[in-house]
Amino acid sequence: MAVEEEGLRVFQSVRIKIGEAKNLPTYPGPNKMRDCYCTVNLDQEEVFRTKIVEKSLCPFYGEDFYCEIPRTFRHLSFYIFDRDVFRRDSIIGKVAIQKEDLQKYHNRDTWFQLQHVDADSEVQGKVHLELRLSEVITDTGVVCHKLATRVLECQGLPIVNGQCDPYATVTLAGPSRSEAKKTKVKKKTNNPHFDEVFYFEVTRPSSYNKKSHFDIEDVDEVDKMEIRVDLWNASNLKFGDEFLGELRLPLKFLRQSSSYEAWYFLQPRDNGNKSLKPDDLGSLRLNVVYTEDHVFSSDYYSPLRDLLLKSADVEPVSASAAHILGEVCREKQEAAIPLVRLFLHYGRIVPFISAIANAEVKRTQDPNTIFRGNSLTSKCIDETMKLAGMHYLQVTLKPIIDEICQVHKPCEIDPVKLKDGENLENNRENLRQYVDRIFTVITKSGVSCPTVMCDIFFSLRESAAKRFQGDLDVRYTAVSSFIFLRFFAPAILSPNLFQLTPHHPDPQTSRTLTLISKTIQTLGSLSKSKSASFKESYMATFYDYFNEQKYADAVKNFLDLISSSGRRDHKSIEQPILLKEGFMIKRAQGRKRFGMKNFKKRWFRLTNHEFTYQKSKGDHPLCSIPIENILAVERLEEESFKMKNMFQVIQPERRVLYIQANNCVEAKDWIDILTKVSQCNKKRLTVYHPSAYLNGHWLCCKAPADNTPGCTPCTGGLPANIQLDIDGDRETERIYSLFNLYMSKLEKMQEACGSKSVYDGPEEEEYSTFIIDDPKETYKTLKLIIEGVGTLEQEHAQYKRDKFKKTKYGSQEHPIGDKSFQTYIRQQSEISAHSI
Repeated sequence: MAVEEEGLRVFQSVRIKIGEAKNLPTYPGPNKMRDCYCTVNLDQEEVFRTKIVEKSLCPFYGEDFYCEIPRTFRHLSFYIFDRDVFRRDSIIGKVAIQKEDLQKYHNRDTWFQLQHVDADSEVQGKVHLELRLSEVITDTGVVCHKLATRVLECQGLPIVNGQCDPYATVTLAGPSRSEAKKTKVKKKTNNPHFDEVFYFEVTRPSSYNKKSHFDIEDVDEVDKMEIRVDLWNASNLKFGDEFLGELRLPLKFLRQSSSYEAWYFLQPRDNGNKSLKPDDLGSLRLNVVYTEDHVFSSDYYSPLRDLLLKSADVEPVSASAAHILGEVCREKQEAAIPLVRLFLHYGRIVPFISAIANAEVKRTQDPNTIFRGNSLTSKCIDETMKLAGMHYLQVTLKPIIDEICQVHKPCEIDPVKLKDGENLENNRENLRQYVDRIFTVITKSGVSCPTVMCDIFFSLRESAAKRFQGDLDVRYTAVSSFIFLRFFAPAILSPNLFQLTPHHPDPQTSRTLTLISKTIQTLGSLSKSKSASFKESYMATFYDYFNEQKYADAVKNFLDLISSSGRRDHKSIEQPILLKEGFMIKRAQGRKRFGMKNFKKRWFRLTNHEFTYQKSKGDHPLCSIPIENILAVERLEEESFKMKNMFQVIQPERRVLYIQANNCVEAKDWIDILTKVSQCNKKRLTVYHPSAYLNGHWLCCKAPADNTPGCTPCTGGLPANIQLDIDGDRETERIYSLFNLYMSKLEKMQEACGSKSVYDGPEEEEYSTFIIDDPKETYKTLKLIIEGVGTLEQEHAQYKRDKFKKTKYGSQEHPIGDKSFQTYIRQQSEISAHSI
């Protein structure tokens, strides 16, 4: 979801690898060990949680998390929690990275010291204040000064223990006085509207002898005074109200202007304890990749996009814009991700991959090394399989991987690693059964393989067979090196990275999956001497079970099916595919005439056939909504039930199911996938009500009848196929950013083209890293890339200048205390000074 700005959409995403923690403080009990998990938070909203690692002070998580960030945020925070024997969770420490500092750690493994956490330092949100200093003339003609403090509203306060009932206290404090006043409590909202005014006497009438001026003594006193605004969460518990943040403003700044109105970020409480030496709480290893794409309207990208999409038709393909991107990027993966998404979106992925694969095959000398390197071709096919093959993996592998994770059968076959009481033969038999079952489901799944993957495999097979006509097996190894080696084997090894399990498996399950993955990889490779391909003798012995011709035949039949010409998707729609499931809170739909419309926690399940909920996972569904009955899926305004992260599923006859997700990321995921799966429904609505129907009317438009058509246009949808959730403009913007980042390499490549075409002699050492088959064609393309990137760079610079002129510090978008904006102002001032 993009955050809209004038003429621009801003997309934010983050990819995080949570590695391990080390040297956590010991537990005060006798065993000293802890059971720890780590959470990822946007400010203080939890969006991901790792599994619990038991009995360790150096827990290894090895978990990856990716999300699109649907809102503004200030900190990306990581909390380490300890789950104790009473199932209460206590915080050990946190890492909080300011948004503006994320680039410092971009894609680098970094150890962060854990910081102490207390209630007074956990602050988020902003407050809108208006201050006015007025002169009041008393009956005796003496002037005194009064301060009016108007607390208008707050936004984005944290939710504490599932609720937020905020109020504000306003205090005028000086060296010899302190006077406090309090607003009303606003129930069930973290965006409260107070609009209350409080009056304070700044100086008493007896202190004044001159009109309109402080005397000397009073000026000193006023300079030492401050207005303090504290936000609190009214608690029903005996422990007292929770501190949410504070703001301190010295009164002296009002001497320049008698009236002042602005937004401020709330700050942690200043307890004056800065001199205390923090305890060593241990450290956490993280790898964070944060991207922020500022995307213009489509026409801005036409020249660069058209140049990229022509890549498949350029002769030779090494002179194309897409291939050049792969040449200049530090890692091929960097280039492959946006390229694949762009070509998929415009339906050009098969010709593009066919062209670069064909060029790579021509450069390959030995059929045994075909597609074994980390080339642009390999990375693009990997990425395409990940995008197009996700459902295929779910259908094929998920049921058996779920069973392996739940049943915990011992499968260790290394005699050295056997645990006490384990039997080697039993373990071998357990492992053999698992391998057999997984091998069977894979080799019988050919009919379910997505069309786009089959078309790519057909192209690889043809290229390889033509290049190595004497090798009859190369038509199989060219395909198996992807489908087995780079698709099924990695998905078995790390199911969490392919969305087959929510977390990285525990050590025993992980070991079982490693052994299965190794065996499946070898079975699929069709290498001549299977047992010799294992370094470990116990694996070679185990593999003897599978040294039968029937396994090789099954692999070849499967590879023939998924790489045959003209094959189309024969899979029937009869087989339901599980798309998403999890606990959420739903409001009763009011199907019973009488009874409370209360909120209950339910297990929701979405397949390509229906959307259901039940009391717990595995129970019989309490309600089933066929996909064709989903007429719209939209967000629900918070004011409806004073609850965040709510959305609505609208059904025929204006029946609406109101649902609350656990956090903003999950709400976005559910809305996106429900919208996608119902996109082709013929009766989809064009308008909806953004608020609920309560107390006899719609809260949004006040219409009294519950069957009144909606008052707001529905969100625009996306085509329900593989091109579905890809934004072509955003991917072109990403590619522009990469070209811009590696501009010096583009220029170096241009030099290399000139050098080769002029002298046509031996290649110079410094240019030998680039593949340049046709210097003239490559030079032409490079010239167009550099021009296109330069034009977009100018547009971005102009946009920043225009935005800088319009932006006001202290506005709702840029509250006072926004360090990222202060940095931005400094940069813009430097740029302006430099240009002058």
